[in-house]
Amino acid sequence: MAGSLARRRLLGAAGAALGAAAVAGPLASPARAQAPWPTRFPLPDGFRPEGITTGPGPYAWFGSLGGGSLYRASLATGRGRVVTTGSDTPTIGLKSDRRGRLFLAGGPTRQLRVVDGRAGRTLATYEVGKALTVVNDVVLTPGGAWFTDSTRSQLYGLPFGPRGELPHARDIVTLPLKGEWAEAPDNGFTTNGIERTPDGAALLVINVFADGGTLFRVDPRTGDARRVDLGGRKLPDGDGALLLGRTLYVVQQIQNAVDVFHLDATGLRGRAVARITDPRFRIPTTVAAFRDRLYLPNSRFNEEQTPDMEYDAVAVPRVR
Repeated sequence: MAGSLARRRLLGAAGAALGAAAVAGPLASPARAQAPWPTRFPLPDGFRPEGITTGPGPYAWFGSLGGGSLYRASLATGRGRVVTTGSDTPTIGLKSDRRGRLFLAGGPTRQLRVVDGRAGRTLATYEVGKALTVVNDVVLTPGGAWFTDSTRSQLYGLPFGPRGELPHARDIVTLPLKGEWAEAPDNGFTTNGIERTPDGAALLVINVFADGGTLFRVDPRTGDARRVDLGGRKLPDGDGALLLGRTLYVVQQIQNAVDVFHLDATGLRGRAVARITDPRFRIPTTVAAFRDRLYLPNSRFNEEQTPDMEYDAVAVPRVR
């Protein structure tokens, strides 16, 4: 596969709609949604969860800050198993595609990994950025995967081949962010979650530094970043983001809340429509969906992390 072709596919297809989102399954009728599926299920003690994705099928995948293993849980039963990946690289953000491939953001290791979810086998590993880079989150588009860097003003693009093939390392795209983008001084923590706009033409990136926490619309071809008008709402603790139709869910982790916005097609304007809170929230970080539920892992970041600490994930209803 020619590098130029892969790059064109990523930059062009980022503007196409995702179709069925990798993190969401088909909607269910109210009667079916009220089936006795658990709304809380345990994760392994000491696991230190951060990222979550759902699918294929009624399963959730969790990444760990404590090492390279993943956890796969049945949403129908709440039971799961640890999946080893042959690596000790932590996973901060992750997404799954229809092929069962998992795209993993490796935090300060600067690694982008792709893992076969069925076998736990690592399909590819890429190294990006430079010293102090923290690869944080990932979103899938028809043309590839985009990753955020929390400490540098750039995104990383992993372009797919014509049949979804993974690229060579030389084809990785480094996209500098410019326009209205603002970065915390001294490589401070700036960038967190990432999604795509409702029309599929651009990316939505959370910046926890700019103006007290701002959502930006980023052109994937040029890196031009424009502030999204959210009616004055700020995202100082914005972590994971999830777009379903025109509804954007942003996890405000330390606030133990999920802010919900309705966006216009371009993603340049939105209005707050709800705030989800729950007494079971214990610093949730990221969010994924299946049918009419949202699923969130509790990180317990505000507590001392110990090897025997108990962790869990909880489900709450989607906003209609």
